[in-house]
Amino acid sequence: MKEQILKILRENLGLKKGEKLLVFTDYISSKESNLAPHHFPRRERTRILTQQMAEEARTITNSVIYHEYKALGHHGMEPPISLWKLAFGKEAVDTMEERGILEDLLRKEDHNTFSKALEIVKEKGKDLPQVVIALANYSTTHTSFRRLLTEMGARYASMPLFDVGMLTTSIDVDLKEQETVTLALTQILTKGEKVEIASPNGTRVTLSIKSREATGDTGIMTSPGSFGNLPAGEAFIAPVEGTAQGIFVAEWGATRKLDPPTIFHIQDGKVTRVEGDIKMMEYIEEVFQRHPMARNVAELGIGTNKRATRPDNILEAEKIAGTIHMALGDNSTFGGNVKVPFHQDFVLFDPTLRILLEDEWREILREGDFVNI
Repeated sequence: MKEQILKILRENLGLKKGEKLLVFTDYISSKESNLAPHHFPRRERTRILTQQMAEEARTITNSVIYHEYKALGHHGMEPPISLWKLAFGKEAVDTMEERGILEDLLRKEDHNTFSKALEIVKEKGKDLPQVVIALANYSTTHTSFRRLLTEMGARYASMPLFDVGMLTTSIDVDLKEQETVTLALTQILTKGEKVEIASPNGTRVTLSIKSREATGDTGIMTSPGSFGNLPAGEAFIAPVEGTAQGIFVAEWGATRKLDPPTIFHIQDGKVTRVEGDIKMMEYIEEVFQRHPMARNVAELGIGTNKRATRPDNILEAEKIAGTIHMALGDNSTFGGNVKVPFHQDFVLFDPTLRILLEDEWREILREGDFVNI
């Protein structure tokens, strides 16, 4: 895997001699008591890959930090304090703790603490990494931890649910071609006002994206403050809270087929009822009970990766060219107003999507095929 690892370090992230790299992963914890058997070898392969990533990085730069921690159990949760101290330095983190800021950040309970934390990091942060590779199974993309690092200029690759087989498929793409399509969609979404989504499985959703700015996850993270997934390939945006209406039918969860499909009933921007797959219903309802704001329709994304094919792994599934994904929960890190320790994506296949642009409806996808971009 040496060649693929070096490509990520040099081409996707632009790691250079003298730069500091932080690379981390998580390991299976007691919070994951219901894991399917196939996840155990996948997670071990990812842990070994993370170690190899650190080893290969040392051939480029002599400043590499490797860290492991117990898995937290949900995407979007803030990583543990041990990782914060490695990223920002003990003095900065201790100061956040003393002022009661860190606890609010970890719980995602206070919108006003991020700016205070950023000031502390600017004043007391020591030897921050220029490059971060997050190979934790649970995503750190939608966290204050990631946002603080990228605000300070770090290039941040998030790789949740990663499977090493992706190194030779959905990561091994023509980055320039993928960038062109992704940025074109990003511009369309940013200019858009309303969206209509439909698919043969019964999905019918409308929502507003007016005055929201889209983000393009191109796979190229060589400029200061850039971040995204690997594998990459999506344009995404935070819908205006309270505007999503309709029914969204998910046929796949994060790592398995849903039987029967899960039906999310959406009213005024929130999921009001869940039907279908029993395990998914129980899981989602348990999250909603603990975190009512997790009902929020947080994200609309469009996949652009031509080599992504797997429907059973959300990291790759949401990148499949011509798919749409919608997420529930947190959108505070990419232009939304909802802050909650949960973010979960669901992919829609064969969608038709129309966007209202300057009083004219423009079809972008027709049953999973791109048109008019």
